Amino acid sequence: MGTIDVKNLRSVPLRLYLIRHGETAWSLSHQHTSRTDIPLTEQGEYEARQLEERLRATRFIRVFTSPMQRAQWTCALAGLAAVAEIESDLAEWDYGNYEGKCSVDIRRERPDWNIFRDGCPQGEMPAQVSDRADRLIARLRALDGNIALFSHGQFGCILAARWIGLPVMEGPHFLLGTASLSILGYDPDHSEVPVIALWNAFSREMPDPVSHQPMGDTRSMKQRAIERWENEGGEIPSEQQVNHSSPQNHSTSS
Repeated sequence: MGTIDVKNLRSVPLRLYLIRHGETAWSLSHQHTSRTDIPLTEQGEYEARQLEERLRATRFIRVFTSPMQRAQWTCALAGLAAVAEIESDLAEWDYGNYEGKCSVDIRRERPDWNIFRDGCPQGEMPAQVSDRADRLIARLRALDGNIALFSHGQFGCILAARWIGLPVMEGPHFLLGTASLSILGYDPDHSEVPVIALWNAFSREMPDPVSHQPMGDTRSMKQRAIERWENEGGEIPSEQQVNHSSPQNHSTSS
């Protein structure tokens, strides 16, 4: 990464580069993973190496990573291990008795279970995870410049929600794929307003329409999305279908 000019970087407004670790066997099978310290898959290592290219031009004043090897190895393959610091508050939501289980299996026993409302027996409750995120945010807001954070799926959702003042129950709305890059910062015109400047970029689970848009393509984002959906065999729902659809509770594995 080269020598860091700390004096110059501290004049840059705080920007948090939130990176979820690469794929693991359990993220692939949608098993909840917190304390189980499993490695990246071969695909996960490939994803992490891709991050090195995307982060190469950014100079970080600090780099923090979860203690888990899947986060630390993602950080290393992204080229930032030499300056990384372990930050225990970046660890994943402690799933307690639900460690290694899939949401669908948990709901066979508890049909209305929602981790963002109910938490995990013998693990963390929503208020505890929220407090942990708030504690971390308070420390980070004392810093300036670009900060890299290597963390996990559900804690990353909570961190983003709390960054902009939303309660934990809004966490399900923040889809966060493996080896994704998100940026939390402030509105450049209103420096006191926290914003999500980028979310879930480069994740295989959420194709990036910008990267596939040809130069000079003047179609609207809606037009491109509809064409992509139709080309991939989707069906555009009618207005009546949209009005009668209802969201369902869901959770993602770490």
